[in-house]
Amino acid sequence: MPPRPYVLAETNWKAVKDTPFEVAILPWGATEPHNYHLPYGTDNYESRSIAEGAAEIAWKQGAKVVPTVPFGVNTGQLNLRLAINMNPSTQFAVLSDIASAISQQGVRKLLVLNSHGGNDFKQMIRELQPRVNLFICMVNWWTCVKGADYFDEPGDHAGEMETSMMMVLEPDLLLPLSEAGPGKAKKFRVAGLREGWAWTPRQWSKVTSDTGTGNPAKSTPAKGEKFIRAVTEKIGGFLVDLAKADPDNMYE
Repeated sequence: MPPRPYVLAETNWKAVKDTPFEVAILPWGATEPHNYHLPYGTDNYESRSIAEGAAEIAWKQGAKVVPTVPFGVNTGQLNLRLAINMNPSTQFAVLSDIASAISQQGVRKLLVLNSHGGNDFKQMIRELQPRVNLFICMVNWWTCVKGADYFDEPGDHAGEMETSMMMVLEPDLLLPLSEAGPGKAKKFRVAGLREGWAWTPRQWSKVTSDTGTGNPAKSTPAKGEKFIRAVTEKIGGFLVDLAKADPDNMYE
């Protein structure tokens, strides 16, 4: 396959040196267990694929995908074997270095495309934005369309949604659904935490026995393909709008 000009890892200096880029897309995932049947890199495959698909739509508007950051905040999974944690302070340092490098090279906007619920970039962007000459925004890709419109039970982690997506993206890495656990998750005993208006990180090994939260039993490639297309088109359209936007005139 020839190199895709909108994927930085595949292109070369000859192509890049004279090409203006308006938007950089930074896919950010995690390395953690996803029930028994999905690979540890599930979040990375998802964010990379969605970023590349959206960038293809927006390529003519100057969008470019930089390599995926494969480690996320997994402080609630430290006792799960080979779940790789990146502390929020480390994550902020990585994001700061990437943003600083990009801003010095003529790129005017950065989209952090997040694929992991434990990553929270809002406060990082608030702190970083005044330091760099770069418009920074973020998207949690699973929030841009309603999973319930595509799945019987989308699930929170390694459920029907993610399993259906991975059936399309990396089918050879999945175990059969018969190997998957039911993804049954325990709820907080404290009402405010259970209802969601109070918050604390979940201790993952106390919440679920198979590391999944959401039943993958009804997953199908057809559902995954339809959902991926919807998400990619939605984010691609956002990138087109973002590439055209003036960072100094963002309000009407």
